[in-house]
Amino acid sequence: MNHLKYFIVTLVFLPLVIFAQGFTPFSQELFIPPVLESERTSAGEKIYKLTVQTGSVSFFGSKATPTLGFNGNYLGPTIRLNKGDKVSIKVNNTLNEVTTVHWHGLHIPGEADGGPHQIIESGESWNPVFTVNQQAATLWYHPHIMGTTAEQVYRGLAGMFIIDDPNSDNLDIPKDYGINDIPLIIQDRRFYNDGTFAYRPSRHEIMNGLIGNTVTINGSVKPYLDVPDSMVRFRLLNGSNSSLYKISLSDGTSFSQIASDGGFLEKAVEMNSSVLSPGERAEIIVNFSGLAGKYLSLKVEIYKGREFEAIQFRVEKNSALSIDTIPSRLNRIVRIPESKADITRKFVMQTGMGTFSINGKKMDMSRIDEIVKLGNTEIWEIYNRPMGMMQIPHSFHIHDVQFLILDRNGVPPSPAESGWKDTVLLWPGETVRFITKFEDYTGLYMYHCHFLEHEDDGMMGQFEVQP
Repeated sequence: MNHLKYFIVTLVFLPLVIFAQGFTPFSQELFIPPVLESERTSAGEKIYKLTVQTGSVSFFGSKATPTLGFNGNYLGPTIRLNKGDKVSIKVNNTLNEVTTVHWHGLHIPGEADGGPHQIIESGESWNPVFTVNQQAATLWYHPHIMGTTAEQVYRGLAGMFIIDDPNSDNLDIPKDYGINDIPLIIQDRRFYNDGTFAYRPSRHEIMNGLIGNTVTINGSVKPYLDVPDSMVRFRLLNGSNSSLYKISLSDGTSFSQIASDGGFLEKAVEMNSSVLSPGERAEIIVNFSGLAGKYLSLKVEIYKGREFEAIQFRVEKNSALSIDTIPSRLNRIVRIPESKADITRKFVMQTGMGTFSINGKKMDMSRIDEIVKLGNTEIWEIYNRPMGMMQIPHSFHIHDVQFLILDRNGVPPSPAESGWKDTVLLWPGETVRFITKFEDYTGLYMYHCHFLEHEDDGMMGQFEVQP
């Protein structure tokens, strides 16, 4: 079934506001998260410092919203590293509550993963040390606390994590961060009339998704961005709690996807829209050539929600940035034959009687659900079991590794899903099989639905990679 036709614009009646008096859409320039600066030790280790803190942001003119952020009021700086970098990140928690910081998509030892076992108490710090050991990719970081991940992300705790490598350095594609290489953290939020976040999900909203009445881009409401009349690369992140996004351009112009969660595709894929579930990323290139002086918008349509013009692009003449073609080959992906799999594991994501489970079990911090042998090549088969009238989509995220999708309901993946991934959307009744290899590191990791309210409600399990 083609579920895209169910992206329907509906009216949502909420005791909230969309725009405050005096707010003018597309009058504020897009905020570009700064790249976090590092220090170096004599051993060549890059040292970073992140502070988890409270803040305040005026999303609508003078209305102040209490927020959370990393090294600032809302969201966090972009952490940018190279493959092979030795890294030390000191995370200081100044909140009056516990938190963690999970490096979503990063291949690292279990003790550095930042899952619910790596608690940072109020007033304390955590200092993971690791080496970047994977190809160029757009990742992100966010809290991963048992029971309160959703609320902490909603209040602002999220940031991008970019990895570069020799392949990405040598590709002739847009790569000037903030100029023609733009991060777009897409989220939807609800606000009360006083400007505060309306995060009080009902049981119905926990089940079906907490849909906002406002879309933010990098924490900005309806911003604009001046772009050159050439190719521009956008790093898209669905940083929402539980919304599915269909992303397109207002004039129907096509664009090219060049990367998925875990890195570059083998070649660019032309499309008119992209669907991202919570936690998924996609890198796209839009060709603004010949459009100098024109305005167009990025549209974000929420599944079972509304459609928004989220950001306005203002095309300017700029001959200094004249990239107008995409390389025919972006990456070489070595496919893993199914015959190499040591084991196939099956997982059933199920919604029933107001609760969420995987294989009939809710998350238990004291229980290890799967034991994985280091070096194993495995096939994981994920099934989203519909329950009567509860036809609820899920997204499945695995820590530690990136995977390659084998098939979706027995059909090979679309070209856009043919690259490395760590998060995958499952519509009701769908089965997705993927293959991956557990190498390099041991430790305790999570797998879970990345609809954060589902995760907080127990749709999560633990696996341990052992020697």
